Amino acid sequence: MAKCKSQPNYLEFIPVRNPENEFTTDDAGVIIISKEWKGFYHTIAQKFFHKPRVSQIKLDSYGSFVWSLIDGERDVHAIAQELDRTYPDMEKSLSRLIRFLEILHDHRFILWKGEKAR
Repeated sequence: MAKCKSQPNYLEFIPVRNPENEFTTDDAGVIIISKEWKGFYHTIAQKFFHKPRVSQIKLDSYGSFVWSLIDGERDVHAIAQELDRTYPDMEKSLSRLIRFLEILHDHRFILWKGEKAR
């Protein structure tokens, strides 16, 4: 009998904004996250390949809406419910939300509550 890998239950996860990244909101309500590139390899890329020290990541309207709901208190389930209320015509909203949060987490824009920053 093959062993099944247990998948994490994202609905219970509580996303928290990573305090290492600053963000601003433009006049249209779009969130712009600033990501500072640190470390040895990033320093080399900045010096030799003229890569920026700080990148500006502009979220779309859905991403900005979700970002505004990340407060360290709401779990993914509560965010998904709010997303469905505000955007009732969105297809596959839960899977899209989870994938978006995974991307934010992979790039260290958010952490899961209880997780330590690197």
